[in-house]
Amino acid sequence: MTFTDILSQGFLGYYANHNLSGTQYAVVWGIGVLLCLLTYFVGSLNFSIIISQNRFQDDIRNYGSGNAGTTNMLRTYGRRAAALTLGGDALKAIVSCAFGYAMMGYLGAYIAGFFCILGHCFPIYYRFRGGKGIVTVAFMLLMLDPIIFVILFFIFFALVIATKMVSFGSVICVMLFPLLLYRMRGPGEPIIFAMLITVLVVFMHRENIMRIFHGQESKLDLGRLFGKKKETSVEEEEEPAEEEDTVEEPAEQESIPTKAKKPQAVSAAKKKRRKQQLKENRRTRD
Repeated sequence: MTFTDILSQGFLGYYANHNLSGTQYAVVWGIGVLLCLLTYFVGSLNFSIIISQNRFQDDIRNYGSGNAGTTNMLRTYGRRAAALTLGGDALKAIVSCAFGYAMMGYLGAYIAGFFCILGHCFPIYYRFRGGKGIVTVAFMLLMLDPIIFVILFFIFFALVIATKMVSFGSVICVMLFPLLLYRMRGPGEPIIFAMLITVLVVFMHRENIMRIFHGQESKLDLGRLFGKKKETSVEEEEEPAEEEDTVEEPAEQESIPTKAKKPQAVSAAKKKRRKQQLKENRRTRD
């Protein structure tokens, strides 16, 4: 068995195609089913819930959109919590796909990725209330079809910048995913799982889709995402300080300079008068 055989068929696929008896064949594919279930359990590890419960002693599903995902973590707890959530969800997708590759090759990686996404959306550990699977889908694509990932990433980025709606970009890209896969890979079993993933993710975004149609979908604060503060908040913070300074400064300018400048003005006037008197006295004498 070569490395090419592992990539194309995996361990189980390779041995299943080498004249196994009926019992051996059933055992091999039974193990394959169990391995797919394991990826579901891995996908059920929802890192947004884990981080919010352990770091903030609360449940992210009680805030914002109620979704246990990266975007809601960004809005609720900030960039650091969102980055940790992103890393955790990416890691479980990478581990699941690598596991599927080793066991059943390219097709096995898509099967494992699908079960990982299913676990993320309906986690068995958290009463089947999870996220919407976008990050998991993205990193599954990064492992299995990086060219498709790059194309969809730029489309997603452009849509989010234009509309400031992450859900809109996510739905459009996940709908384009099976079409691009068919265009680049041709027909085959992975297309079936790609379509299942699309249906699952669109279903998880059904409420977002309704809000988009009614113009009620919440928009992402791009300034907060890139670490920039709003102009309004800066002005609100600076305006009171400016008002206080403008109130205090005139009082100081009125009290201190008037006392200091009046004696100088009086002495100068007296000197002028004395000079004028001296000049007049000299004229009268002459």
